[in-house]
Amino acid sequence: MIGYLVFLIVSVAIYGIFSLGLNLQWGYTGLINFGHVAFMTIGAYTTSLLTLSGTPILIAVLIGGFLAAFLGLLMGFSTLRLREDYLSIVTIGVSELVRLVALNEDWLTKGAFGVQSFPLPLGEFRPTIGTRIGMIAIVLPIFGFVAWKLAQQLIVRVKKRRTLGTIASGVLIFLTLRLALVSAIALYDYSSNQARNGLLFLSLLAVALVYWALERLVHSPWGRVLKAIREDEQVAKALGKNVFLYKLQSLMLGGFIAGIAGAFFAWQLSTVYPTNFEPIVTFQAWIIMILGGAGNNAGTLLGAGIYWAYTAFTRDLERILPLGADQIGALRIMLIGLILMVLMLFRPQGILGNKDELTLGK
Repeated sequence: MIGYLVFLIVSVAIYGIFSLGLNLQWGYTGLINFGHVAFMTIGAYTTSLLTLSGTPILIAVLIGGFLAAFLGLLMGFSTLRLREDYLSIVTIGVSELVRLVALNEDWLTKGAFGVQSFPLPLGEFRPTIGTRIGMIAIVLPIFGFVAWKLAQQLIVRVKKRRTLGTIASGVLIFLTLRLALVSAIALYDYSSNQARNGLLFLSLLAVALVYWALERLVHSPWGRVLKAIREDEQVAKALGKNVFLYKLQSLMLGGFIAGIAGAFFAWQLSTVYPTNFEPIVTFQAWIIMILGGAGNNAGTLLGAGIYWAYTAFTRDLERILPLGADQIGALRIMLIGLILMVLMLFRPQGILGNKDELTLGK
């Protein structure tokens, strides 16, 4: 049970990082990117191939991120002057192009056989008891910050007498504390699975670092220009802002973040196949962002948590319903679609999104 919960925490962290990159591009800048998985593909393949050739893991991850950002540069120069609908079509085409290159260029990517047996971070690490306690002391404040934010919302909802919201916040606080306990147990019993527990530690650090950096950026003058472009780029142009350059920076930075997420994705899978990077991965990020609230980094992480909680709760549907595996898979997609439709009816800005800021319904 601990192992599965650790898998869920790592999955939430990886998809949280991946979706934060998309949230920067769409939620803050208004760029419709249906090919976000292309950046993750570049990051995953670069990290795994470079580490297999002996490159230090940290350098391989950074190179993967920068190559993903370079792909964003190439995409931006050719697409950012297009209309939004053309932009979305071109981005999904680029993601499929990258996947097909990974599938067919055997000399580089091993083709359909995939990349395997690459080094995993902290896989051979043997921490002492003091080191393990130190790792727990680093991780617990991350969960403490999340619980503190949820407690603030709980107080607000209690004051406004919103019963359902109060219950939801209480449940989320309980789950956060529960996952903090699971993480502490896993790190203390580090030797039970070094690679898994090492990935847990690193993924939590990475998602906290990416969240902190993005919060600083989007609340800076640079972030306010991105929001202005999202709302009306003609106004931003009238104020003398180079809209194309800001869009390009947003696309590249979002690509860099997705490339970093790709490295963690490869480590979690421990093998990298082209089929891991189909368009559905991009649309999972869109679901996560819309659930939590576009233009809100905390909402995006909340959306990642809800999405993986939904995945965990529905994974055993075949034991309840007399349906085949394919039918269960289709049913799960239909249910998440239904949840999104209901959410759009009652809260189109997402759970934590700001309706006034996004000018929805105007």
